[in-house]
Amino acid sequence: MSRTQRARRALQALPAPVRWLAAPLVLLACTGAVLMTDGSYQPPVTAPEPPAQVAGFCAALIKALPSTMLGHPRADPANSPYVAVWRSSPRTVLRCGVARPKSLDSLANQMSIGPNVDNLQWYLEKDGHGGYRFTTTLRAAYVEVAAPAGATVNATDALAVVSPTVLAKVPDLSGQFVPDQDTEQ
Repeated sequence: MSRTQRARRALQALPAPVRWLAAPLVLLACTGAVLMTDGSYQPPVTAPEPPAQVAGFCAALIKALPSTMLGHPRADPANSPYVAVWRSSPRTVLRCGVARPKSLDSLANQMSIGPNVDNLQWYLEKDGHGGYRFTTTLRAAYVEVAAPAGATVNATDALAVVSPTVLAKVPDLSGQFVPDQDTEQ
């Protein structure tokens, strides 16, 4: 006798009202378990290990990024020199020098159009938790911004804050920088 048959017989041995309530009770228990967790995904702050030729760009970028993002203070992890974190809830994380997203190996994904913020092109991926992960394309270093669900009103709000600094500190593939308009005036 298989496990399924034993389970079916055991369930059939129960009185009808108990059988009818079994599925709703299991569903209620699962819902309760989900609601008892805080439910907020926190993106990783793991420090990337950029190649030597881009590490300088990344260090300059992290140093130049703003101390606040949409009113949330910055609190960088001590052991992650190429990571910036803003204390939104959940946190917004920028990592410089990350590996090229594996999903870009797909030609269809290479042709997808992500947001262009201040003439900086970003590749868009869902993070699997209701938010998004944006990665720069056509730059000397891959810069990733994790914008989890609920961190900002709009998923691209974080990009508006960091894009001018990325343009000024990380050159495009031809080696050209775009001056940060805020520091040029």
